[in-house]
Amino acid sequence: MAAMPAMPVMIIRMLLLVPVALVAVAAIQLPPRAPRSSYTVVHVYPHDRSAFTQGLEYADGFVYEGTGLNGQSSIRKVKLESGEVVQQHDVPAEHFGEGITIWKSDLIELTWRSQIALVYDLATLSQKRTFSYLGEGWGLTHDDTSLIMSDGSAALRFLDPATFAERRRLVVTDGGLPVPHLNELEVVRGEVYANIWQTNFIARIDPGSGVVIGWIDLTGLLSAADSRGVDVMNGIAYDAAHDRLFVTGKLWPKLFEIKVK
Repeated sequence: MAAMPAMPVMIIRMLLLVPVALVAVAAIQLPPRAPRSSYTVVHVYPHDRSAFTQGLEYADGFVYEGTGLNGQSSIRKVKLESGEVVQQHDVPAEHFGEGITIWKSDLIELTWRSQIALVYDLATLSQKRTFSYLGEGWGLTHDDTSLIMSDGSAALRFLDPATFAERRRLVVTDGGLPVPHLNELEVVRGEVYANIWQTNFIARIDPGSGVVIGWIDLTGLLSAADSRGVDVMNGIAYDAAHDRLFVTGKLWPKLFEIKVK
C-alpha cells in the first residue's frame, strides 16, 4: 500500500485510518484467533535502501520488485545474492506503483489511485497494455486460474487474468472479525499470504473461505540498527521450486529468507 510523500497529507490520512487500524489490531490480538507462528532466518540478502517496496516476486533465479511513490515508482529485475538491479523500467510519474505478480510471460503491476493495472512483457519490462479497475490497488498475486488483488480493505478480489473482470470477492476474517489493511500478497502452498499494513504480521488465508488459518509474527526481524529510516514491512516472494520464502520492507536494507516455525 501507499504512503503519501507529503507529510501533512500522510498525517491526516493516518488520523482518519486510526479507528479502522484499531479494529485490525483487535482482530489479531483478541480471542478467538488463528494460531500464531514465529520464524527462523535462513539467509540474509542485501536490499536497496531507496526501494519503497510495494510488490515482490521470485522467478527464474531473480527477484522482481515493484517500488512506489509518484515520480519514483519502478519495476526492477534484481540479482538475489547481490541486490544488483540488472533491469529497470521507470513508471510514469503520474502513477504510484503498487503490487505486482507474474502471469505467464507478463508482469502485472497495480497502481494506488490511478485505477489502472500496467501490463509489461516479462523479458523486456516494456509496457504492453493496461487494465482498469475501481478503487485503490494495493497487493497482487495469483493462483492457477485467477489474479488475486487487495485494495486496503478486508476483501480479496479474484480477477480474470485476460480481462481483469472480477469473478468473486472474499472477505478475510479471523475469529469472525474482518481483517482490514490486507496489503502485499503471495500464494504459498495453496494459501494466500498477506502483509497487514502497519503491522509485523503476515496472515495465512484460506482462499476458499477467507478464514485466517494462521499468523506469522515477524517482530524483531529487522534489527534496531537497521531500522533507522525504514518504513513498514511489505513484500513477500515465494520460490516454489525450492520452497523458499522471502520477505522485506519499504526502504529496508535487507531481504530475508525465512522458515516458519
